[in-house]
Amino acid sequence: MRVRGARSARPVRSARPQPPASSPEASLARSESSLYLSVQALKRKHKVERLGIALYDSETRVQWSYNGDAFFHAASTMKLAVLVGVFRQVFRKELGLETPVRVRNRFRSLVGGLPFSLDLDHDASPDVVARLGKTMNVKDLAYRMITTSSNFATNLLIDLVTVGVIHKALDELRVEGIEVLRGVDDQKAFAAGKNNMVTADGLLKLLRLISDGRVYSPEISGQLLEILLDQRVKRGIPAGLPGGARVAHKTGHISTVHHDAGIVYIGQRRPYAVVILTQSPAGAGGDAAVADASRQIYNALASLGQKERRGAPPEPSV
Repeated sequence: MRVRGARSARPVRSARPQPPASSPEASLARSESSLYLSVQALKRKHKVERLGIALYDSETRVQWSYNGDAFFHAASTMKLAVLVGVFRQVFRKELGLETPVRVRNRFRSLVGGLPFSLDLDHDASPDVVARLGKTMNVKDLAYRMITTSSNFATNLLIDLVTVGVIHKALDELRVEGIEVLRGVDDQKAFAAGKNNMVTADGLLKLLRLISDGRVYSPEISGQLLEILLDQRVKRGIPAGLPGGARVAHKTGHISTVHHDAGIVYIGQRRPYAVVILTQSPAGAGGDAAVADASRQIYNALASLGQKERRGAPPEPSV
């Protein structure tokens, strides 16, 4: 008989064994907890409405994400996928890096195939604009699409290889979380809600494939890295790192989103790949939020590496 007010008996479970406080597992747990708290503080400080982060460190094997599967407007980070689509065709010998491309300012909207043109006065690469009515080779267009984020070069390359080929490249590489529907500044498509979208996890996988030399071939991956290392816009991930760091990355921003996705090389340590996606009210957040997140991530990895080195057994003398 059950007595009113008495508590029902519950089986007593033994406590799960916890790793020693000085173990690598405990250090990793503390680093992850610290990163999570830093992210929450960063959102408040920079008035960030939505934040997506994905990280993989090949030095410590740490993999961590925060809203890694959340979709964001891609802004110019989608140009990473365009670059891979272009080099897919190069790898298959269906396109040459020296192939000339006619430079013309006329494109077709995703909505109804209606023609539209870009405002070339604001393109990030005046040298592409200067070739209007002439030709420019694939290699130079790809370089400017990434390093200065030329929208003009991007749309010319998308027209050249087609969105379908970009999709094939992502499918072949088994990369999910990157959706390329159209070129840049297609205002009719934007008004219809048809936008290029990305997740931090998707961009991270693509970066890891590039870093590991697994985008079609080590040679192709090396060419992609060379272009990404020449990125001119350094207000995001690089701004949060110590001097001497090299970052192979692609930024992206419009009025309410600021992103950066890259592979970070510092000193003699193995690289880490990190993606930081932010959405904020116009005028808030911005590059400062991305740089701050980059700084927090670097500090966490540096701290973890120091703890692991302190806890490592001494090397045998020779």
